[in-house]
Amino acid sequence: METVERITVSGTELLLDRIFNDIGFNVINDDIFRWLVYSKICFPASKLKTCDYLNTYHGLEFHVQGLYRYFDKLYNNYKETLQLISFEHTRKILGGSINIVFYDVTTLYFEVDLEDDLRKTGFSKEGKHQSPQIVLGLLVGLEGYPLAYEIFEGNKFEGHTMIPVIEAFRKKYKLPAPIVVADYGLLSKSNIEELRSNGYEFILGARPKASSDKSKQRLLGLELENGESKLLDWEEGLKMVVSYSDKRAKKDRINRNKGLRKLEKQLKTGKLNKPILITEATTNTLKCREKSRLVSTWKSLKRMGNGMA
Repeated sequence: METVERITVSGTELLLDRIFNDIGFNVINDDIFRWLVYSKICFPASKLKTCDYLNTYHGLEFHVQGLYRYFDKLYNNYKETLQLISFEHTRKILGGSINIVFYDVTTLYFEVDLEDDLRKTGFSKEGKHQSPQIVLGLLVGLEGYPLAYEIFEGNKFEGHTMIPVIEAFRKKYKLPAPIVVADYGLLSKSNIEELRSNGYEFILGARPKASSDKSKQRLLGLELENGESKLLDWEEGLKMVVSYSDKRAKKDRINRNKGLRKLEKQLKTGKLNKPILITEATTNTLKCREKSRLVSTWKSLKRMGNGMA
């Protein structure tokens, strides 16, 4: 082994070459792009470790700072081409039509001190509220095949990103209105009104806690078995699909009781003596603004932890 100067891995790349070309990415005559795609599949890691991987196993000299600069080139020169290739491949895989789209949003933070026109502090899904970030909206088809993405300023409210992305995608490819699926973070009256006015059918994750007390009581009164679902007429002419899962109820109960034990410990040690925001696993929130209410709030939470699933 002392005489071995380099180890080269080639089998996986030979297979990926065929797939890469069949999808159509070979129209982009750029070896750096090709190797970055392969490394992301074979060795998903940071940019620095990607450079080490390509150098160690393929003898390719990549420097991390050059790689960062290359991503600007990739975005400026190839974004539209890559999205078109991805769209055509997805449409082919799905039988020639795009009838359902799924939209979601995440945030990506940067370890820098200063904001700029794009990277701004905002609500971070990674808990990095003090770090400048961007908001990334992603549109995919059935089975998660990519269709489109867009980048927004880090302080952009996620609920304001969905309609522009979907409308731009639909108009760009001259498509009929697809069924839109999104989670409850994107459920707002303005979004629902725009979806309806533009002829979209949609499935949005519900937010029962924002409903009327009467509607919430209807939900709590359902006695569903594991895996059972029920369709209800809901507020503002909408339909509500309610389902129950033993597995999810068990997970929520464990998380809820874990949080309650932590609160109990803080109460006993006297650490819970300031205004707080308590969030339990069912996503209900209680804002406690008076010290005298802490004990009664704790008793209320404990009853929920023992009786709700």
